[in-house]
Parts: sequence; structure tokens; C-alpha cells
Amino acid sequence: MGSAELGLADGHRHLGVLPAFPFYGGPPINADISARATINELIADLDREGTERALVLPNYGVPDVGVTFALNDLVVEAAQRDDRIRAGLYVSPRPQDAELNRAALNLAGEPGVRALKTTFLLGGAPTDPDCREQLDLIFATAREHGLVVHVHTSPGAASDIDQVGTLVERYGDDVKIHLVHLGGGMSGHMKLIGGRFFDWIAAGKQVYTDTSWAIGFAPRWLAAEIDARGIGADRVLFASDEPWGDHAGEYARLAAAAADGELARMAFTDNFAALYD
Repeated sequence: MGSAELGLADGHRHLGVLPAFPFYGGPPINADISARATINELIADLDREGTERALVLPNYGVPDVGVTFALNDLVVEAAQRDDRIRAGLYVSPRPQDAELNRAALNLAGEPGVRALKTTFLLGGAPTDPDCREQLDLIFATAREHGLVVHVHTSPGAASDIDQVGTLVERYGDDVKIHLVHLGGGMSGHMKLIGGRFFDWIAAGKQVYTDTSWAIGFAPRWLAAEIDARGIGADRVLFASDEPWGDHAGEYARLAAAAADGELARMAFTDNFAALYD
């Protein structure tokens, strides 16, 4: 099946509804108003958008990680029900989540599973020795099953590219690592597009990214750097990050930056096929 037949692919989005939570000291809220609770609702979204392939991850963000771990079964079921869907399992770097991780990683060989998703938003850090055992286990499982590891990036603290980049250095020779959100915010874009992303590729690291949540200038700068350097077009994916992102907006921003050339074809279709099909 050629890329023209495969069509639009979404490099990461989420499934599941989280309980309301009093973020930042405010009242309990559900800010992710387009979150979907069921596979049928997810499929309806794919149909409406014209999305022909999607990597689907459990929704997360509430400090009760048990809620998110429980959604792993749902995303696996979604992948086994509809061939357009690939599943990513939620895993945690925190030592206190070791038992939940073992149960999640037991699903790594299930049909349709293509990725593991981890984050430091809810605790832990890439350089924290207490997290090393779980991180080693996560990346060893990815290596064994040929899975991609998705890692959230955002400015400052443990999700900063200064921290998350140590995972690329440690594990990126033989495990594919997807840095979600293009390094995360202004500082992350500057660090990643300004050199590190291309330095890692040149060094043989298996590093990927997407442009979800990217500040307006970043996708066009990334496209210009790829064109100037002659590398990186095969390492960028479109991702909606629904329900935390906006499919139409994310698509429009990357489409404007990539125009009609090789980067557009690869980011919207071919790179997903190479990683997940």
C-alpha cells in the first residue's frame, strides 16, 4: 500500500475520560472537553477528520495514575478492533508504580501495540537514580518488542529537553524515542531545532518528534532547518494530541510550514507508516 493510499496519519492522540481535578489550586475541572470515553466515539472522530491511521494512548494528567494505567486495556482493544488504530501503553518512571508497570508491560506483545508512553509530569526525573530501574525496564521492553518510546517534553523541571535529552543519549542508539511537542515551548524549540535534534540524528540516535503544542514560528523554522541541513525529514510526525491539542489547528500549522514537498508527505503519512505499520 503506497503513501497516497495510506492518507493522513496522527502520530499521537489520547483515549479515555479522566476524573475532574482541582488543578493549580482552583476548583475541580475537566479542561479536556473533547476527551472520548469509548472506542466508538474515537472512531467517529477519525471518520470526521479523515484520519486514516492513528497512534492512540491513554489519557493522562490527573495525579491518580491508576486511572490512566486502567486505560491501557481500552487502547489495546481499540487497536485490535480497527486496523486504522495503533496502541501506545502508558508506563511510569516512578519506583512506586513498579507493579502497575509490570502489568502494563505484559501487554507489550499484544497485537496492535506499537509504543510505550512515559512522562515526568507526575513525578520522577530522567536523571533521578530512583527512576533508573523502571526506565531501564521500559526501554528494555521497547527494545525487545521493537516499540517506540514516547516522552513528554515541556519547559523546565524534569520534562525539560535538558533532562529528557539524557534519555536520548542513554537509550537512543537502539531504541526509537519520540520527543513529544517538539521539545516543549520556547526554550525547548530553541534547544532542539537550534542543534540538538540534528546533532542526535547525525550521531545515529533514533530520535523523532512531532509539532503538537508548538509555538507558531517553530514548525516553519524546523522545516527550514531540515531543508538547509538535508536531514530530519524522516523524523517528524504530525500529531493532534487530542483532546489536549486541536486537530484542525495542529494540521493547519504543520501544513503551512511543510507546504507540498517531501516533508509534508513524510510528516503526514510516510513516517507514521515506517514506525507503526
